[in-house]
Amino acid sequence: MKNLFRSIGPAIIVAAVVLGPGSILTSSKVGASFGYIGVPVICAAAFLMIAMVALSARIGVIFEKSPCDELAARLGRPVAVAVGLILFLLVAIFQNSNNIAVAAGLEPLLEKTPGAGISTTAKIITVVVMNALVIASLYLMRNLYSSVEKLMKILIGLIVISFLFNFVVAHLQPRSYEPVVPAGPRDWIPLLGMIGTTFSVGGAFYQAYLVKEKGWGIADAKKGVVDSVVSISLLGLVTIVILLTATRIFYGNPGVTLGSVGDVARQLEPLFGSSSKVIFAIGILAGAASSFLVNAMIGGTVMADSLGKGSRLTEKWPLHLTTVALLCGMVISIFAMRNKESTVNLITFAQACTVLGIPALAAALIYLGTRKDLTGDRKVPRWILVIAIIGFIVACGLAVKTALTVYDKIM
Repeated sequence: MKNLFRSIGPAIIVAAVVLGPGSILTSSKVGASFGYIGVPVICAAAFLMIAMVALSARIGVIFEKSPCDELAARLGRPVAVAVGLILFLLVAIFQNSNNIAVAAGLEPLLEKTPGAGISTTAKIITVVVMNALVIASLYLMRNLYSSVEKLMKILIGLIVISFLFNFVVAHLQPRSYEPVVPAGPRDWIPLLGMIGTTFSVGGAFYQAYLVKEKGWGIADAKKGVVDSVVSISLLGLVTIVILLTATRIFYGNPGVTLGSVGDVARQLEPLFGSSSKVIFAIGILAGAASSFLVNAMIGGTVMADSLGKGSRLTEKWPLHLTTVALLCGMVISIFAMRNKESTVNLITFAQACTVLGIPALAAALIYLGTRKDLTGDRKVPRWILVIAIIGFIVACGLAVKTALTVYDKIM
C-alpha cells in the first residue's frame, strides 16, 4: 500500500483539475436529465482517459525534451505553437466555468434571504478576489509542484468520502415522488460536457510535464501506468457517485429545474438536511480550489513550452503565462455572469465547448508515442496506443457533435 501510495502523484493532479466544480454540476445535470444512461458513458470516458494519461506519462519519461519541444524539433515550431494555443484557449474556457462556479458556490453563504442570490457586482468582486489570491500563491509558493500534489490528494480524498456517504444515505431513503420518464427531445450539452470533463485530453497532455516535475525517468514507467489507473478510476468513481445520487433525487421529478447551485445542492439533503446548500457550496469551493490553479498552470506551462520559453514551474515564462490564463478566464467569466441565463447552463455550455480542441491534442500525443526511434524500454505498449487511437476517433466524433449542438443552440 505504501508503494502504491507513492506511485500516485502526477495523475491525481490531473484528476483534481478535471473534477472541478463544472464537473460536479454537469454530472448532476446529466443524472437529472438522462438517469442511469450516463453510467456507461462515464465508464467509457474514464477508460479512454486512463490510456491517454498513461500515454502522456510514458512520453514524459522516454523523451529528454518536453512534448512541445519534441513537436517543434520534428514538425516545426509553428505546429508546437498551434498545440499550445489550442490548449491555452481550452484552459480559458474551462477557467471561465471555474470562475462562475466559485461565484455561484458562494451565493448560499452570502445571500441575505434564502433563494434571493447575490448581486452581479458581488459575484464579480468574488471572482476578482479569488484570482488575486491564486496569482499571489502562484508566485509565493516555493516548491509549487510538491505543494499542489499534497493539496490535491487531500481534496480528492475528502470529495470521495463525502459523496460516498451521501450516496449511501440517499439510496436508503424512499423516493418522495413517482418517477416520470422525461418526454420530448433532451439537451445534449450536459452529456457532452460530462464526457469532455471526464475524457479531458488537455489534462492528459499535461501529465507529461507533471512526471518531469516529479523527477520520474524511464525506470518509473510502470509507476506512470499505476498512477493513471488509480487516479483516473477515482475520478470516474466520484463522477458516477454524483450522477447516481442526482438520478435518485432528481430523475423523473417533474418539479425539478436545475438552474442554480442551490437547486443542485438538494442532492445532499439525505445526509445534510437543511444545511445541504451550505455544505454543497463549500464542496463547490473545494472543487474550485482543486481545479482553479492547476487548470491555469496547464495552459500557461504548455503555451510557454510551445514558444520555446521553458516548461518547468520554476521558470518565469510558465508562471507569467499561467497568470495570463487566469486573467483571461476571469475576464470571460465576468462577461458571462452578466448573461441572464442560469448558472448551471452557463457552466455546462462552457464544459461542452472544451471538447472541440481534444482531437488536435490527442493527435499530438499519438504522434509522439508512435515514433520509430522509440525502441526497447522506450517503446510505448501497444495496448496504450490502441486505446488512445480509439480515444482520438471518439474525440473527433464528439467535436463534430458538440459543434453541431452548440450551433443549433446559438441559432
